[in-house]
Amino acid sequence: MKMFSVLRRSLHHEGFLIFLSICSFLLFPWLSRHVDVTAAPVDPGIFSLVLTALLAFLVFKSVTWWAIRIIWPVFAEYSELHFERNFKSLLPLQKVVIYLGFYMLLLLGFVWTLGALM
Repeated sequence: MKMFSVLRRSLHHEGFLIFLSICSFLLFPWLSRHVDVTAAPVDPGIFSLVLTALLAFLVFKSVTWWAIRIIWPVFAEYSELHFERNFKSLLPLQKVVIYLGFYMLLLLGFVWTLGALM
């Protein structure tokens, strides 16, 4: 039962954006052909790559937080309640290192996930 509440809470944050991305991905080819009737059939497909990348990122982020909340509930609680206060007390150089480290790990994980799917 706890798993369902964790899933519902994690989808609450990104669920709307994922739904909006899927709708825009499905409607974009139709919309682009009606806005520009001279658009080649390839044009909607090329611009849909941006929407696909956005959708992949949002799903990746949602699944990652869902897994963290299930596997490490203490870490999820710490990140929601105490991380901001501890982070603000760090030196500016430490903050930059943490920012860049998290960004690099997130980007690396995202690239590896997309590489595994290809």
